Amino acid sequence: MDSSSEMIHAALPLFLTATLGASVLMVGWIEGVAEATASITKVFAGAASDWFGRRKPFALLGYGLAALTKPLFPLATSVSAVVLARFLDRVGKGIRGAPRDALVADLTPEPQRGAAYGLRQSLDTVGAMLGPAAALLLLAASGGDFHLVFWVAVAPAFVAVAVLALAVREAESARTARPLRSPIHRRELVRLPARYWLVVAFGGVLTLARFSEAFLVLRAQDVGLAMAQAPLALVVMNLGYAATSYPLGRRSDRGRRSVATFGVACLVVADVVLAAGSGRPVLALIGALLWGVHMGATQGLLAAVVADAAPADLRGTAFGLFHLLVGVAQLAASVVAGALWSWLGPAQTFLAGALFSAAALAGLVFVRRGP
Repeated sequence: MDSSSEMIHAALPLFLTATLGASVLMVGWIEGVAEATASITKVFAGAASDWFGRRKPFALLGYGLAALTKPLFPLATSVSAVVLARFLDRVGKGIRGAPRDALVADLTPEPQRGAAYGLRQSLDTVGAMLGPAAALLLLAASGGDFHLVFWVAVAPAFVAVAVLALAVREAESARTARPLRSPIHRRELVRLPARYWLVVAFGGVLTLARFSEAFLVLRAQDVGLAMAQAPLALVVMNLGYAATSYPLGRRSDRGRRSVATFGVACLVVADVVLAAGSGRPVLALIGALLWGVHMGATQGLLAAVVADAAPADLRGTAFGLFHLLVGVAQLAASVVAGALWSWLGPAQTFLAGALFSAAALAGLVFVRRGP
C-alpha cells in the first residue's frame, strides 16, 4: 500500500502546481488537511477496535477504502477533485492506522517492541521508497505523464488488500472480562499513565518541526532538479528511513532516549542542509537522506513507547489519540510551511523547521536532566 500511496504522493505536488495551477500554499493546506483527517479518524477506529476487541476488520476496511480511492487521482481534472481523492484516501489510512499499530503490540513481546515497530516501519518504507522510484522512472519514460503514474499506482493497492485479507491473522482479543463500555470516556482515559501523555506531547512538538515530505520534492525542484527528477528526494529520504528503522528500533529496546536524541539531532541538521541547498541539488538530497534517518530513529520508537505505556485493552484508543495530536500538529506545520515558502522563500521555511527541531531537542535534553 505504501508503494501505491507514495507513487502518487511523489508526483502529486508537481501535478498540483505545474498542471492544475495550485500554489505552494494550497499544497500545504491539502497535505495538512489530508494528514489531519487521517489522524482524527484514527481516534474513532482505534477506540472501536478496543470496544470490539478485534483489530483486523478495521485494518481491512481502511486498506480497502484506500485502494478504492486510488483510481480517483488519474481521473481528477481540478484541485477540488484532488482534494476529494486525497481526503478519502486519508480516511482509509485513519481507519487502519491505530488498529494495525495495536495489532503489532498485541502480537509482540514487550522487550522486542522497538525491533517489531522498527521492522514494520522498515518494510513500510521499502514500499514508500519503491513508489517514488517508480514515479521517477515513469515520469522520465513518459515525458511527464502524471496520469500514467497515477494509473500504475492502482495495482499494488489492491494487491495489499488481498494480502491482508488472506494472510494476516487476528491476535488474541485484548478485551478483558470487565463490562464493555466506550474507551473514549473520562473514566477510561484516566487509566492512561503520565508516561503516555509525555510521549504524546513530545510527538506533537516534534511534528511541528517536521512538515509534509511534499516540501522535499518542491525543494528538490527549486534547487535545480528537473520536474521528472524531483521525486528522487523522496527516494533518498525513504532509503535512509528504510535502512535505519529496524537497527535503530532494535537499539531502542536497550534505551529509548539516546535513539530519540540522535533522531531529533538528525532533523536539525537536515533542515539546515536543506536551507543551504539553493542552487546545489546534492545538498537537497543529503538533507532528504538525513530527514529519512530522523524518521527511522523516531517513528518506530514513538510507537513502541505508546504500546509500552498503554494498557492492553486501551491500545487502539491510545494510538488513536496519539495520532490525533500528531495530525493536528501536521496540519499546522504544513500550513505554516506553505505560508513561509510563499512569503519568505524555501530557505527560510527549512530554517524555521530547524528552530522547531532544536526546541524539541532542547526539551528532550531538559527532561533527561530533570528530576
